[in-house]
Amino acid sequence: MKTFFNLVQEVQKPGLCHRCGGCVTFCTAVNYGALELSEDGKPRFGDMEKCIECGLCYTICPEIDELEEDTRRLSNWSAPMGRIIETTVARAADKTVLKAGTDGGVVTALLLHMLDRGRIDGAIVARQVGRFQRQPFLAVNREEIKEGAGFFFDTSHGMKRFSDQYMTYSSIQEFDPMVRKGLRRVALVGTPCQIMSIRRMQALSLVPSETIAICLGLFCSGNFIFSPAEQARMAELGGFAWEDVQKINIKDALLVHLRDGEVKRIDLAEIESMRRYACRFCQDYSSEFADISFGGIGAAEGWTTVITRSPLGRAVFADARSAEAVEEFRREENAAFASEALGKVRAASGAKKKAARHNRRDLGTKPVVIDR
Repeated sequence: MKTFFNLVQEVQKPGLCHRCGGCVTFCTAVNYGALELSEDGKPRFGDMEKCIECGLCYTICPEIDELEEDTRRLSNWSAPMGRIIETTVARAADKTVLKAGTDGGVVTALLLHMLDRGRIDGAIVARQVGRFQRQPFLAVNREEIKEGAGFFFDTSHGMKRFSDQYMTYSSIQEFDPMVRKGLRRVALVGTPCQIMSIRRMQALSLVPSETIAICLGLFCSGNFIFSPAEQARMAELGGFAWEDVQKINIKDALLVHLRDGEVKRIDLAEIESMRRYACRFCQDYSSEFADISFGGIGAAEGWTTVITRSPLGRAVFADARSAEAVEEFRREENAAFASEALGKVRAASGAKKKAARHNRRDLGTKPVVIDR
């Protein structure tokens, strides 16, 4: 049986670890907490003597394909980019949510709607803790959910915060807010690798996956992490000052929105060196295993492309639409808006898969130097 030692050899050392946090989440929630996340979000042994060598941390890793077929069956996955029930373009009806959102604020709008309707007890989101960093946390009210709106560069370092909360929730000896609130239905907003990790757990019916009621996946070109020197380089490339920036977004390029309304555009190829190394080997652009996927590509400014992938996702979006929590793009303005949006997502997905396959072919022929 393969264990965390094998995970280090096969995933971490080649530079393939996406830092989704799934292995640490499971170990902390169910076993004895042998694993922890380092300051930069990489899993490691916190206390090796607590490891029971169950091998499940290895099995649920998105980079390990032992459960690939089971995960695909669970999600009714089909080529080339997962199951697609419906594609549309929408935005939040609430103007304050729309303003705070990255694109059309649909993710936040759906979370608020589900919370108001009693469909979820909370949501795993990420709130900003610095200009380019965010921190995962469990939002249990409207204001906390709104804190998670918007785009930030750095990864959320997986789901470690949720695993900590879940561990205390599953023990009646702990005085934790989750015990008092009795959270049993939680929405997860995550990147493709985080969604995949949860689906791996669900394929084996592992804790804490039973608490994840719905997965909302984000389109992902990769996580960008950079030093002050790289920040300065980006400002030079875009011709702006950081103090003038209102928000940042990624579509087919990096869009920097300034406070005066001007938008600076930077080609993603120009900041490729700032992308996390492991992201170069990821083939999932559109969160293919989510219940609903979201992103700005293919949508006009201020709107979100939405792909419903499961009957649950379709029902959640339809309920929010009928309650006027979200509004769809008007067909009168462009009858082909949905097909055009899906076409652009397919193109972006195909490009990411092609690049990942090419990079994986070269992986075994080049020395790997991991500096982030």
